[in-house]
Amino acid sequence: MELRQLEHFVAVAEERHFTRAAERLAVSQSGLSASVRALEQELRTPLFSRTTRTVRLTEAGRALLVEAERTLAGARAARDAVDAVRGLLRGTLTVGVEQCVAGVSPARLLAAFHRDHPQLELRLRQEGTSSLLEGVAGGRLDLAFAATVSPEEWRGELVPLAREPMVLLCAAGHAFAERRAVGVQELPGASFIDFHPDWGPRRAADEAFAAAGVRRTVGLEVNDVHSLLELVQEGLGIAVVPHHFSRKPEAARLVAVELTGARRPVYESVVVLPAARDLSPGARALMRLVRENPLREAAREVREVREVREVREVREVREVREVREPVRARP
Repeated sequence: MELRQLEHFVAVAEERHFTRAAERLAVSQSGLSASVRALEQELRTPLFSRTTRTVRLTEAGRALLVEAERTLAGARAARDAVDAVRGLLRGTLTVGVEQCVAGVSPARLLAAFHRDHPQLELRLRQEGTSSLLEGVAGGRLDLAFAATVSPEEWRGELVPLAREPMVLLCAAGHAFAERRAVGVQELPGASFIDFHPDWGPRRAADEAFAAAGVRRTVGLEVNDVHSLLELVQEGLGIAVVPHHFSRKPEAARLVAVELTGARRPVYESVVVLPAARDLSPGARALMRLVRENPLREAAREVREVREVREVREVREVREVREVREPVRARP
């Protein structure tokens, strides 16, 4: 069994297609197929179930994938460690990121990192938090920026980035739009718009509602922030989101209302790292930048709650002025 064969196997498993995997690896499809067949012959079992349209992992293939990813990650780490001793930072750094993670700008962070280490290839994978944890655990990801990770879920290191309250977001014409605050206990029966269960904001909201003993129904599920904000704007439901979502330009016409209760939803962003001995040189260099980075936007819960109130007060002042100004203009 060779590393090259494992690389071919993993590429086919991830792409679920031999042609796409061959294009990704820049090898011929016939050579890739022969490599996978040789691996299957060596292991004496099929690794893929093939049809004219689909390629799926068999049970043996799923078992091998976990170990193959770890083996390849170990080989990369070994090469990177040698390069680091020589004063070089080469190879590949694969970073996972939850959508709209708080406390850091992944795009600006990676751009700054790339300027410092142009010879290191960067790869970015945007996934839900559960998938990110699996990726770091399996060695598919060097590290990940995730949200709402409990210590029970992760035995490696968690580096806090930001903690902020979640707020109720609704259209201007909604009944809750005239309220300064809404209790979590008041929300049973409301129509919710939310992300798929794997995303951090959904996990945080689900945990808070469950802890409060409040049952809610999510009628509309999305996998991106822009769709969520658009659906709320159209009055199709309300959303419980991290407060920084309400500052996005697309949310300018929406109203953010403070949530109250014994267990208010809180959104926490963290960096998920493997055990220290498994951290690649590239990941160590990126973490140094994270810790020193002036781009970090760590948010204090008290400040965020104050901002919710200030935004609401500004809106109310504007509404009063809009009513008074026509009266002043009369002769």
